[in-house]
Amino acid sequence: MKLQRKNRVRALAVGALAVSGALALSACGSDDTTGGPGASSAKSANIKCDGKGKLLASGSSAQKNAMDVWVQNYSGACKDTEINYQPTGSGAGITTFLQGQTAFAGSDSALKPEEVEKSKKICKGGQAINLPMVGGPIAVGYNVPGVDNLVLDAETLGKIFDSKITNWNDPAIKKLNPGAKLPDLKIQAFHRSDDSGTTDNFTKYLKGAAPQAWPHEPAKTWEGKGGQAASGSSGVSSQVKQTAGAISYFELSYATAGKIDTVKLNTGAQKPVDATVENASKAISEAKQVGKGEDLALELNYKSKAEGAYPITLVTYEIACDKGNKASTLPATKSFLTYLASKDGQATLKEQGYAPLPTEIADKVRKAVSSLS
Repeated sequence: MKLQRKNRVRALAVGALAVSGALALSACGSDDTTGGPGASSAKSANIKCDGKGKLLASGSSAQKNAMDVWVQNYSGACKDTEINYQPTGSGAGITTFLQGQTAFAGSDSALKPEEVEKSKKICKGGQAINLPMVGGPIAVGYNVPGVDNLVLDAETLGKIFDSKITNWNDPAIKKLNPGAKLPDLKIQAFHRSDDSGTTDNFTKYLKGAAPQAWPHEPAKTWEGKGGQAASGSSGVSSQVKQTAGAISYFELSYATAGKIDTVKLNTGAQKPVDATVENASKAISEAKQVGKGEDLALELNYKSKAEGAYPITLVTYEIACDKGNKASTLPATKSFLTYLASKDGQATLKEQGYAPLPTEIADKVRKAVSSLS
């Protein structure tokens, strides 16, 4: 089972390298179809179809692998609807949605107040809301010869990525790893060169958990001092794999695919916490709703000391109008998003290296989707 799981995640991570491609799968097949290779084993009879024609959406590339399988499953059940999701990136997806070109958008960050205000022009009588749908851990991968078990905390990570700690045998790292043979080796910290939702969420963690060590404001654009840049999660993970002394942040599937060691976090819990799907779900379960009404924007607890809670997480939202959706796309939008938030839809996530939504949050998402009009 472990080998099968590693192979599955490795294959998915390789597929994530082609995030510039578009997904346009036409519905076909009988009621017994589950959507083809890689699709969930959930019976299509559990999907309630509604609406006809083509449903356009775009945005987050972090959720691409989940969206691939969701579209396959939905298309296998709903032959009258074609779902076209383009993984163009969170920023581009929101822009396209606010121009009225798509039924919904995927974003790794909740909408900003000014974006909500703009949405009122296309959501007639309403506004755009954030619907959390996908969770997952952001791993911190490293390449330190002779060290395969490394523990760091938020303060040390903040100083490493802001070039305040520059060598692997620094006293602060030694203190956290008393039994490790840390080499006298320069730290090569890599960050994303492109605007990234992963960067935004990683720096939110640094700012939230260690504000003195990380004085910069969270952003999709890297604000830290020094370090080296590479494009995309594939770029930074490749640099870590091939560079002695390197460290960077990327989705867990890239670490698994590249066989890259990942940092365990000292959060204040009794034991350091691994970057796993299960541990990310535990951390997300502590999130607080900061959106009002059916807007389910979340505030994550980056200072959690709960046992087994891994706090460097990413939550991807589907952005949709609460009211004023186009009559031509509303039925299919509600039907598709209902499936995504369903128990069957969420069950497919763990198989792909994502974290299913905690039950309490998923219940709220289902309620919010049912109220779209």
